[in-house]
Amino acid sequence: MKPVDLVISGGRLVSPDAIASQSIAVDAGKIVGIGTTEQMPPAREQIDANGLYVLPGAIDVHVHFREPGFAHKETWTTATQAAAVGGITTVFDMPNTNPPTSSVEALVQKIAIAERQAIVNFGIYGNIGEHNRDQLKPMVEAGAVSFKLYMGSENPLVPCPPDGAILDAFDVLAGLGIRCTVHAENTPILMWRGERLIRSGRRDAAAHLEQHSDIATIEAVSRTAIFSEWTGCKVHIAHESTRHSLPHIRFAKQRGVDITVETCPQYLFLSTDDGARLGPNFLRVKPPVREPGHKEPLWQALVEGTIDILSTDHAPHLREEKLRDPIWDCAPGFPGVETSMRLMLTEVSRGRLTLPQYVRMACSAPAKAFGLYPRKGTLAEGADADIVLVDMNKREIIKADRLHSIGNATPYEGFEVTGAPVRTIVRGKTVAMNGQPIGEPGWGRNVARVS
Repeated sequence: MKPVDLVISGGRLVSPDAIASQSIAVDAGKIVGIGTTEQMPPAREQIDANGLYVLPGAIDVHVHFREPGFAHKETWTTATQAAAVGGITTVFDMPNTNPPTSSVEALVQKIAIAERQAIVNFGIYGNIGEHNRDQLKPMVEAGAVSFKLYMGSENPLVPCPPDGAILDAFDVLAGLGIRCTVHAENTPILMWRGERLIRSGRRDAAAHLEQHSDIATIEAVSRTAIFSEWTGCKVHIAHESTRHSLPHIRFAKQRGVDITVETCPQYLFLSTDDGARLGPNFLRVKPPVREPGHKEPLWQALVEGTIDILSTDHAPHLREEKLRDPIWDCAPGFPGVETSMRLMLTEVSRGRLTLPQYVRMACSAPAKAFGLYPRKGTLAEGADADIVLVDMNKREIIKADRLHSIGNATPYEGFEVTGAPVRTIVRGKTVAMNGQPIGEPGWGRNVARVS
């Protein structure tokens, strides 16, 4: 029998449907065999996974890796090192960099940066703007994996386009078969309320929550679903934060709208009550961390599948940027790629969800939604060998100074976690082991199918 590059034996393989004791053979970056240890070919490298669970690499379809333009917060090297340590083998980077990824030129620039630095696989989002309809198809041809619509935006780099431009863009993407990720908030509500609150002298964290009221999200989720239904464009709702959107999501799915939805750990593990621990301004993120009554309905929706995907909205900032006063000057967002899997495995250990359910929401569902399945998101013959070995008995305490992101201001400081990725493999090559990145910059590949 011809030798292969790698055999992983003795572990318990996890799919969305089952956990089975099997071994995996890997050659030339692909899974070439799954079966008993006795069925495995000889290998140049052997990994003993006895006592470990073997998962597909997690796919995070919502990250902000900050380059170009904001390298003081994060670089593609530090971000993908953090992702690898966190068990994430594929990331999709958002377009609100400087320059924004709104043209073929900007897209090619960002791909080149990622290709030089990334140690995990990546996709690059193009931005939907008011005047770049003619760039959408060329950006797909140049390697964009998807597009981002900032339906709720106060960022001058990526302003919200008018509804007519959104419909035009959806028409184009429908023809291309590309799913569009939407920041679903209503920009006029955000702008009107924000200006009113600032004029009235409000500086407190509660003002940010008042600006980003649930209604701004509910309206935008509903409008996105209607626009999708009208044009045939597949859509993905980013960072769902409010329980009040859930009936509208269910209604859209019942109507047959091709809509997927994600939520993030900050909406599952945090609430406004955490402001007492962190400082209220530290919690600022868009859309906001809300009152305690939202967490449990979001958990239920994620476990049952109304919310399809777990992402992070990884958005690193320096600690001093997270402590600014007034609230309007505090940088919104948190790092997430290094802590997400550990937080979710802790909930597996507590019985809130199962490992197969985690694999569904973090691996197979994102791969299916964005056209990567079965190349990604599964442990199957012919799939890319993106694999994570997990020790469900490993106990740790999350500490900012141990994270690999430059902007390491985590809201999970001091959280005790049970279960951790201990080895991350990208296309057959180990890129992180025992909490440390070991992959070489440049190993990551663009996952988009470039024509």
